[in-house]
Amino acid sequence: MTGTFSPSEYELRPHRRVLPAGTELWRVHAAKRSAEQFNTVSVDAHFGGNRFDGTPYDPYPYLYVADSPTTALAETLLRSMEFDKESRMRLIPYAAVRAKSLSVVRTRCEVSLVSLVTETDLAAVCQDAWLLEDEGERYAKTRRWASEIRTQAPDAMGLIWQSRRNRPHRALVLFGDRFESCGNEPLDGMPLGGIPDLGSPSGVTEANRLLAPLQAAIVPPWSD
Repeated sequence: MTGTFSPSEYELRPHRRVLPAGTELWRVHAAKRSAEQFNTVSVDAHFGGNRFDGTPYDPYPYLYVADSPTTALAETLLRSMEFDKESRMRLIPYAAVRAKSLSVVRTRCEVSLVSLVTETDLAAVCQDAWLLEDEGERYAKTRRWASEIRTQAPDAMGLIWQSRRNRPHRALVLFGDRFESCGNEPLDGMPLGGIPDLGSPSGVTEANRLLAPLQAAIVPPWSD
């Protein structure tokens, strides 16, 4: 495992991937928020939060998306989920989708990303799989590494990597402070194609259809 030295000690040479304008991306979010809304709340540098969130030391807005609806659901709902021995399924508690939406957004401009998809991509930023695999208290280091990538790639609009929960599909984080070329409004919310209410009976049914190939299902209270 690497990640034991400060990232500022390395000269990074990140590989790039460019998403064309008009690329559709998917996300799960609180239904009370618009699909294109970035999270502007910085997390503690050492505790809580997610893998590549902004912190008080680098307070950028951030938004996690995926390349398909199933990947967005899997990245959000299947974290640390065990398979049930009897059903052979990953059973997702209903609370995880209550008041949530699955939405599709479309990029308004080309989006230049630092790629962390392949081993050579990771090596280009002097890293290996731990940056994408480790969880919990290790997020303090993954956030610090993301901040250093931002420092050494000041035009990068986000990061892209292989989803851990729906390989070989892609997960992404977008940096909300890097979209001046889009008038600081990089995404258009699309009114059709998503699931506005994941907690509704029709929403659960559709989400479970998408999750079925991954042996996962939301368990609603009306299933008893």
